[in-house]
Amino acid sequence: MEFREPLEDLIHSPEEFTANLNFPPPERIKIYDSTLRDGEQMPGVAFSPGQKYELAKELSDIGCDIMDLGFPFAALSDRHALQLIVQGKRMGEIRSDCELLVMCRSNRKDIDATIQTLREIDVEINEVTFFIFTSGSDLHLKYKIGKTLLKREGRNLSEWLDLPVEFYREANLKMQCDAIRYAREQGVEAVEFGGEDGSRADLEYTIELAKAGYAAGGTRYSFPDTVGCFTPEGVDYYMPRIVKEFPGQDLVCHFHNDFGLATINTVRAMSHGINVPTCTANGMGERAGNAPLHQVVMTLKELYGVTLPKFKYNKLRVLRRKVEEFSGIPVSAHEPIIGEGVFTHESGIHTAGLLIDPAIYQVIPPECVGATIRYVFGKHTGLGAVKAVLEKPEYRAGLERDGVEVTPELIENLALFAKDARQKRTRSDSFTTMNEAYYREYKRLGISELRLVELASTIGRLMKEGVMSSLRTAEAAPLDIPKKESDK
Repeated sequence: MEFREPLEDLIHSPEEFTANLNFPPPERIKIYDSTLRDGEQMPGVAFSPGQKYELAKELSDIGCDIMDLGFPFAALSDRHALQLIVQGKRMGEIRSDCELLVMCRSNRKDIDATIQTLREIDVEINEVTFFIFTSGSDLHLKYKIGKTLLKREGRNLSEWLDLPVEFYREANLKMQCDAIRYAREQGVEAVEFGGEDGSRADLEYTIELAKAGYAAGGTRYSFPDTVGCFTPEGVDYYMPRIVKEFPGQDLVCHFHNDFGLATINTVRAMSHGINVPTCTANGMGERAGNAPLHQVVMTLKELYGVTLPKFKYNKLRVLRRKVEEFSGIPVSAHEPIIGEGVFTHESGIHTAGLLIDPAIYQVIPPECVGATIRYVFGKHTGLGAVKAVLEKPEYRAGLERDGVEVTPELIENLALFAKDARQKRTRSDSFTTMNEAYYREYKRLGISELRLVELASTIGRLMKEGVMSSLRTAEAAPLDIPKKESDK
């Protein structure tokens, strides 16, 4: 219906409270997608090279600006995927302005292996960005990579626990900068860099690490919340200082979602001037995943008034289905924005309001994300929704052909029938069967601990008999090892 007053006079828009923040201009924002690397690290997920290529085309088409392709020297399948994606970019199936990124640790061995791998698959080193990463927090510096730093500095491993964190901080700075300089000397022009566990790192050391990285030849700094423990207040502590120290630079935030805060933390970081948010399609990733692409872009658009000029919001559900198909992991029906049920209504109170105007109960325009409002009928059905569906021209014509008149009595009887039919289904065991099937299949996405031990026994025996000389044979031609009854 048409309101007598302007809608903005009837409600307070979220933008009234968010208009004075320091977001980068929309044209400076670069959506950095990590579905093909961090997303694939979700337990049990493994994309084939062909699937990665199809997803890369979808990510390019929807408007992602940077794609993280992981460690090409680590697996034959990842090398093949990178080769396909680079070829697709050359052929125009992936946007020419879409940046491709590969990862390596802060050492010459990883850099050399990456460069050699690129040569072997006919990829020029400047067709990709190198992300050369290290650690950032004192916890990681001393206890995760401490022995590596000791060895690099020519110190005895017996000193590991006794040396202060300051020693590891300085050694880490040298290691990062040496690696960046070495990559640049080999002809690499674009180098992203950063330290893991940044959200638990000392802020002053974080800034020192970033300054040293830029001085060594790094071209883009990345700040991560590796374990997903950041709060918006933590973002407020770190981000303004980092943005102030590096004005005009592209700055990356990479946040995990262990407490369900990755979206708001990412948006909060951007409100302080960070312009390169990292996301994954469907929020995939390790543990609880990464900042979900759909949540970040739609929160920016609908709640903060930041519309990305190149982003195709109406393709979000197409992307969702493709990722579900390839990963084997469906999103929840009530997942914000892209869930199958978020534009579906049953409650009589809600449907009555929607029939007056969608704005009464629906803030996100469904057509914006490639969806439509849909009604289902059951325990909470109201008469208004039944009437509205029966009066749709495409349905009413059929009813008239059948000689059925839409009367208040028909509407009431139909609503009662729908309520009764749905109530009877609560006594069905189909839901239990469906849920059991889902979790059974989910647990089979990866190889269980028990199955791994069984494989160790079988493969070890085959190796002993000389049937296979290396486990790497399995990557090129997987063994057909029968499953035991317990694993079927």
